[in-house]
Amino acid sequence: MRELIARQYAFADLTDTGLSRDVIEVPGLKAGQPAVRCLKYTPTQGARPSGAYLHIHGGGYVMGAPEMSDARNVRLASALGITVLSVDYRLAPEHPIPAPLDDCYAALAWMSQNAKQLGIDPQRIAIGGESAGGGLATATAQWARDTGDYPICFQLLTYPMIDDRTGSAEKPGDPLTGEFIWTRDHNRTGWAYYLGDAVPAAPYVPARATDLSRLPPTWIVTAAMDLFRDENIDYAQRLLSAGVATELVVYPRVCHGFQQAADAQVTKRYLRDQLEALRRGLRIADQDLVTSGSRSPAPLNN
Repeated sequence: MRELIARQYAFADLTDTGLSRDVIEVPGLKAGQPAVRCLKYTPTQGARPSGAYLHIHGGGYVMGAPEMSDARNVRLASALGITVLSVDYRLAPEHPIPAPLDDCYAALAWMSQNAKQLGIDPQRIAIGGESAGGGLATATAQWARDTGDYPICFQLLTYPMIDDRTGSAEKPGDPLTGEFIWTRDHNRTGWAYYLGDAVPAAPYVPARATDLSRLPPTWIVTAAMDLFRDENIDYAQRLLSAGVATELVVYPRVCHGFQQAADAQVTKRYLRDQLEALRRGLRIADQDLVTSGSRSPAPLNN
């Protein structure tokens, strides 16, 4: 599966995007841990600190890399004039918890600690991702809230993978979900590899957290035929009940990974919605887009 996905990686053309793309390594979170490889997208213009987005790729905790999200990250960074850092975290089963979350938190720490050199406002760092990346983003936000070390201003979550019980006998879920792309069998395997011998608990399993207060404002998108639909809706409702500003979007008639259909109207709608949500979350006004030197968004089917 990893090899099959890797064959589809491709870098977007940076011509007229106003961006540079670099492969960097940030220090591991703890002594003895390896450096964390990341892709960094940086505006080549802009004189004042801008917002930033820490992106975490999907892949069920067991596959994937930042390259798979390159086109979308180029589009976000270019259209909003922001720095984007996409994390190449260690994958299970070779590296179960805490390794993947440690790598994501190391990237957040590096961004925050080096905000001045990066030209970003440390109070305007958003975090997000898709599927398992959304789960790791959610977990990172919970961890950052609990430690108080690094502020996160916004969560941008696309069908996040946040509950190990989904698809089990305890929570079998709606039988109309989970038929395509990411199934119940996939989910049980992914969580088993990710958790290893550990007892399921927050923040590694974000849905098991008992307190969701004081988390960043959140945008969650899910799909009506996605196995994660109900866990996403439940988490959004719990955020709202905890007083967290939350926007929930459920796209009808689509399944997990629907964005692979690049020309579909729902994919184009998603890209517009995602861009606008991140703009609001980072508090980027129209005049800021003009003065930051950012460019027009890339075509919606990128």
